[in-house]
Amino acid sequence: MLEQAVGHVPRRWKDRRVSETPRLGLLLDVDGPIASPITRTVAIPSIADDLVAIANAGNPVVFNTGRSDAFIRDVVIPALVDAGLDASAPVHAICEKGGSWFSLDPAAADLTGTVQTDPRLQTPAAFGDFVRTVVAERYSDLMFFDETKLTMISVEQNVGSDDAAYREAQARFDAEALACMEQHGLTADFRIDPTIISTDIEHRDTGKDLGARRALELISARGPLPRRWYTAGDSRSDYAMADALHELGYDVEHLDVRPLDGVPATPYPVLRAADDAVIHDAATAGFLSTWRAAAR
Repeated sequence: MLEQAVGHVPRRWKDRRVSETPRLGLLLDVDGPIASPITRTVAIPSIADDLVAIANAGNPVVFNTGRSDAFIRDVVIPALVDAGLDASAPVHAICEKGGSWFSLDPAAADLTGTVQTDPRLQTPAAFGDFVRTVVAERYSDLMFFDETKLTMISVEQNVGSDDAAYREAQARFDAEALACMEQHGLTADFRIDPTIISTDIEHRDTGKDLGARRALELISARGPLPRRWYTAGDSRSDYAMADALHELGYDVEHLDVRPLDGVPATPYPVLRAADDAVIHDAATAGFLSTWRAAAR
């Protein structure tokens, strides 16, 4: 289901409120902290087990990601369901860095509720057509155009392709896309954001801070908001979600699962694995058991 709205919460969630304040909330990037950037799956079983235990205990689990709603629906939610997720658990997804979002809906066959989008953040369709053509003609051996995105444009590394070759091709693609954006006057409103497995072309108003605010809206529609939050990400831009929560007065700790870019000075604690070689989903798995114990 797809619905265009800004800050709107489906009525059925407004009528399904809970009264007890959750012990904690999780606001999590997906690629890296939850899904392996190598397999693009939830590859560590304990991650799904711990997330389900936290959510089933009434604590909100929110995925705050650049991924599409389709990826969460087809990859992440099934892993949680297999681990015993309750259909009424407070699980939400903020996708495309705030461009689209949904809540778990027990009335839906796939548990995916109405997907809402912010049309203000939509990339131009003609530019999307240009990128699709460029990728198909010159880069398809290393990357593909993500057809599941609703508001942003994403070009992703093919699973199993050579990392070094992809990095070189990604730099060429990014330069080509930027030149087209400059030619058509798009850079005032849109930007290019390369990651270790993709390039996102997105509205400048999107970001993990926008995702954090949307998450609070979805949770508050069902009941009290937790005061304590744990966030997790694999890039410097992911700190924005912890920044937003801290600025709003919440107690927050941020887990950096790939601190290779350096850990910035923050007014809140930053967590990292004791061994710098433990990164991505392996790092998250090491902390989730502690958060699970605190959630009961």
